[in-house]
Amino acid sequence: MATAKKAAPAKKAAPAKKAAPAAKKAAPAKKAAPAKKAAPAKKAAPAKKAAAPAKKRTPNAAFMKAMTPSAALAAIVGSAPLPRTDVTKKVWEYIKKNKLQDAVQKRIIVADAKLKEIFGKAKADMFEMTKLINSHLK
Repeated sequence: MATAKKAAPAKKAAPAKKAAPAAKKAAPAKKAAPAKKAAPAKKAAPAKKAAAPAKKRTPNAAFMKAMTPSAALAAIVGSAPLPRTDVTKKVWEYIKKNKLQDAVQKRIIVADAKLKEIFGKAKADMFEMTKLINSHLK
């Protein structure tokens, strides 16, 4: 039994020896760190990229085209021609003002009488809403 106790500490000592060479291997990695002096050259390249986005992004003309809403949609957003993006914003304002989002699942919209005419059903998903609204724009 005494030999078994001696063997256990010997096994513990062996991993300690393995850990020491690993520490030596980590030291050369530290020596490689000074080789990163080329990094300032890389910093100059992102400066060129920063100059590229100086162009102002132009919106898609199809989204910005003013479209006339149907009579059912005009009850919510008004009868004046509006871009699709503005129509969607105004419908969201109406939904939030009248608290028509489902309390648990916020992406579900519970339609009231006006929205039921547009959606054609009692509930609609917020991703489906734009598709249903677009069918009411000319």
